[in-house]
Amino acid sequence: MPAGDAAAVAFTKVQGLGNDYLYVDGWSEPLPPDLPALARAMSDRHFGPGADGIITIERGRAAPLRMRMWNADGSEGQMCGNGIRGFAKLCYERGYVPEGAETFGVETAAGVMRPTVFPEGGRVHRVQVDMGEPRFRRAQIPMAGPPGEECLEEGLEIGGERVRVTAVSMGNPHAILFVEDLEHAPVRTLGRRIEMDPLFPERVNVHFVRCAGPADLEVRSWERGSGETLACGTGACAALVAAARTGRAGRTATVRLPGGSLEIEWRPDHHVLMTGPTVQVYDGVYAPG
Repeated sequence: MPAGDAAAVAFTKVQGLGNDYLYVDGWSEPLPPDLPALARAMSDRHFGPGADGIITIERGRAAPLRMRMWNADGSEGQMCGNGIRGFAKLCYERGYVPEGAETFGVETAAGVMRPTVFPEGGRVHRVQVDMGEPRFRRAQIPMAGPPGEECLEEGLEIGGERVRVTAVSMGNPHAILFVEDLEHAPVRTLGRRIEMDPLFPERVNVHFVRCAGPADLEVRSWERGSGETLACGTGACAALVAAARTGRAGRTATVRLPGGSLEIEWRPDHHVLMTGPTVQVYDGVYAPG
């Protein structure tokens, strides 16, 4: 989006554990026509407000509200765990949810999610989201290979390096690598190579996970389209599920990320609950040129 080619765009910046997004409200006003270009321009941390991407607030069809998100590179994502907490906060505070409702449906590209807000004095600082059921089959992720098979600690050769990967979909694709030394994990090098490997036709989010205990996980994340981020909500869910499936953790854990912690529970009905903070940073207007 070259300077001068677009009108000013009002936005609200919200962060969840440092994973920050610029929210553009299309509830009652039309959205800009070229949202991928807008995401690239606004997400630029040198020439724009700067963020991991943009999220739009819209009226839904499958639910009263609809959330869409674009990564910093302009690619559209199916789902964002930290982003939906900020979305729920803004929609509740702006009166877009049914009166009196603290749990409500949000239409996303990954299906209808159901956040629950915990308001204090009309403001929301913490949100829990039912993220639905994890999926493990290659066709569901998607991942190359026999469509009905799972990828659990499978030895794969990626970029000339042999790695053991567990693949999980939380509405978007995740590759989990368990490591002993998280500080020196090759997040930016190996993470980028795995993201772009042909094994994952829609690319993939890559997470390096250290199991500090059965209810204590540490995670660093490389997100497709954004690079290394301070937190990834769907990635935290995928990390807990992968750790539980491989016998490294129970079904409830605190997941610690560089930007802070999330509480993740994989319930007996197989739905994953994610609970964590959300913080409004500021309101602004982006006026290129």
